Amino acid sequence: MTTTRILAFLLFALPAWAAHAASVEIKAQGSDGKPLAHTVVFLESRDAKAAAKPLSDVEIAQAERRFVQRVTVVTVGSELRFPNRDKVRHHVYSFSPAKTFELKLYAGTPANPVLFDKPGIAVLGCNIHDSMVAWVVVVETPYFGQADAQGALRLDNVPPGAYRLRSWHAGLPPGAAALDEALVVAADGASAVVKLPLAGSAL
Repeated sequence: MTTTRILAFLLFALPAWAAHAASVEIKAQGSDGKPLAHTVVFLESRDAKAAAKPLSDVEIAQAERRFVQRVTVVTVGSELRFPNRDKVRHHVYSFSPAKTFELKLYAGTPANPVLFDKPGIAVLGCNIHDSMVAWVVVVETPYFGQADAQGALRLDNVPPGAYRLRSWHAGLPPGAAALDEALVVAADGASAVVKLPLAGSAL
């Protein structure tokens, strides 16, 4: 089979949505119009939920008495490890409805990872060090990311269709759900500006 025929076969074999996947450009801003770094953005739909798969090899480490990654986004069904790289022990916990768990005083890496099996936002803390805080955003879609220092984010390989555009930031009031608005992704992509009710800032 020639190279041309192989390429033609591969293109024909691709699902229709994959052959026409688009890019979505997002700008996240605060109520003051300034860029809002670290805003979590994700696209929800019935098809997106079906396409979501658990992530592997995800960890939130503790070092210098802080969580190394303040905000982590994972898909439902992902297992997270919490290695302690400090010389002191930590007691990691969450009492959030999205995930309730405790890793009592420990050093090193607990043998069993923690399964995040429901969508939502879990706030993490340490029972020994009150200043330690982090968030896990659990989503039911493979189309997600975090805005950069300029508040910009690009989601690639998004099939055209109707979505709910969700956005969330750690600066929102405790317990606040992700903001929700409609977004239609055309064959040539889409763009949107999301504004959250807080001043533009970074974590």
